[in-house]
Amino acid sequence: MHQAMSTKLSIKTKLALGVVGAMACTWLHSPVLAQNFPITPGQRATANQVAQTGVPLSELAANAPDSHTVKAGDTLWAISGLFLKGPWRWPELWGMNLSEIRNPHLIYPGQRLVLERKDGRATLRLAGSGSADGIPPTETIRVSPRTRYEILGSGPLPALKAHLIEPFLAEPIVVDEAGLANAPRIVAALDGRVLLTRGDRAYARGESGNPMLDAAGKQQEFRIFRNATPLKDPSSGEILGYEAQYVGKALLARGETTTEVTDKEGKTTSDITPATIDIVAAKEEMRVGDRLLPEPPRELLSYSPRAPAANIAGRIVSVYGSAVVNAAQNQVVAINLGNRDGIENGHVMAILKDGARMVDKTDTARPMMKLPDERNGLLMVFRTFDRVSYALVLDITSGVRVGDRLVSPR
Repeated sequence: MHQAMSTKLSIKTKLALGVVGAMACTWLHSPVLAQNFPITPGQRATANQVAQTGVPLSELAANAPDSHTVKAGDTLWAISGLFLKGPWRWPELWGMNLSEIRNPHLIYPGQRLVLERKDGRATLRLAGSGSADGIPPTETIRVSPRTRYEILGSGPLPALKAHLIEPFLAEPIVVDEAGLANAPRIVAALDGRVLLTRGDRAYARGESGNPMLDAAGKQQEFRIFRNATPLKDPSSGEILGYEAQYVGKALLARGETTTEVTDKEGKTTSDITPATIDIVAAKEEMRVGDRLLPEPPRELLSYSPRAPAANIAGRIVSVYGSAVVNAAQNQVVAINLGNRDGIENGHVMAILKDGARMVDKTDTARPMMKLPDERNGLLMVFRTFDRVSYALVLDITSGVRVGDRLVSPR
């Protein structure tokens, strides 16, 4: 985190202070931080190959502009998508101007990328203010004091605007059949309330042998879930896992205790005092029986969009947070591929729309035929589990349906 006093600073100074956070998902990174972002040998080899010959004009986006001026808020995905058919193909974009852009992560607002077409090939060059050697434009701007999050370690260049997926990084969770059944549960509410919301107090117990206990000097936060819905493979019908519905958050106020009580006849019994929790956030109203899981550490993630190394085929399992079978752009879907299939954060896959089955009316025998499957758009994986992953739908031409096929984009 950084706090900056209100003053006039050049963009170069601003970047050196780390004022622009990676959570903005822009190409605005200080030279010190940006040099830590990894460039894999494969990405560099692709860039070197493209630097020798350029990119075929057939690989340019249909409406590729003659030039583009980089601005605050631009993302790697968006700029690559402006010029190339595949927005994840940023190493090729880098290779189109490798001689001037030493480091693809050092591109600043105000720099203008110019597209040149010659002899059936395309290249880029820099024009206007700024330098490819890491010296940004020097126009003066005003900054004000505020708290910002920033990824300080090494990592790939952020590719998407974080607000599109941030809510889903904490909400959905995939568990096995017994996952939620063994989690602590809400057992009662203050004053006998039936529904709970933010600001309410409730009581919870852990399962037998695993009570909810205080942690010395540490505040414990829990996420609250219900309704573990089975996620079934559209092809085989196999249950891949159970998706738990996120409903809110709670803080542990007091731990669970057990007291031994002896009655007048000398008989000893155990009085259970459940743990006390305070509801601090509510997506939906909570109730007795809902389950609690510890809040995981906050992660500031960035994504390097890329095609899977191997040819992978899968299907869309469900649309998150919706009972309908259709998904629109920027919606989150679950897919039947996970860690065991080699799926990683940032993997981009193409969505195929099933070709229609119809009668060939031009043939006197009237045979049935199936039209080819056509690409309907792209999605990018941003959270993986063992057998299931969540992905953000991007660049679709028509509605995406549960059961639609997924393949490597090329």
